[in-house]
Amino acid sequence: MNPNTVKPGRRTFLILLPVVLAGCGFQLRRLDGVPFASMYIDAPADSAVGLRIRKALESSGHVRLVSMADQAEAVLKLGQENRSKTILSLSGAGRVTEYRLGYRLSYSVAGKDGRVWIDQDKIELTRDFTYSDSALLAKAAEEQLLYRNMEDDAAQQILRRLRSLKLP
Repeated sequence: MNPNTVKPGRRTFLILLPVVLAGCGFQLRRLDGVPFASMYIDAPADSAVGLRIRKALESSGHVRLVSMADQAEAVLKLGQENRSKTILSLSGAGRVTEYRLGYRLSYSVAGKDGRVWIDQDKIELTRDFTYSDSALLAKAAEEQLLYRNMEDDAAQQILRRLRSLKLP
């Protein structure tokens, strides 16, 4: 039996899958509806969330990012990003078995006319993960992955909040 051949049932499924997805109205998530034509992002230089928001807005093509705050219709100001790590549980021998990771960020959005659209909103996210001394490198990689996941979540929350703004 040749492993490179596709069974007729699978072939039909692979052909019909795009047709079914297109027919049900499936579309990739887009960033439509941000109510500002131009925006300035005031974020710390090392801000992962600021970078993710910039990339999302640039790729949308609907919002022009400017280099000066006075050229923008709105200014998104991101506060300092804070990470935390606390012990959640210990084994009977006193070894850590679980950690709770935390991520905190504040942000605000103001118009160039001084109007405040979002006033110092906060995002606080947590993730719990098990820990084992025998898998030290894997757990360190998992921790970094969870922090990146929280940064992605924070960026998506800010973008959804921007889309929900209603301008007069």
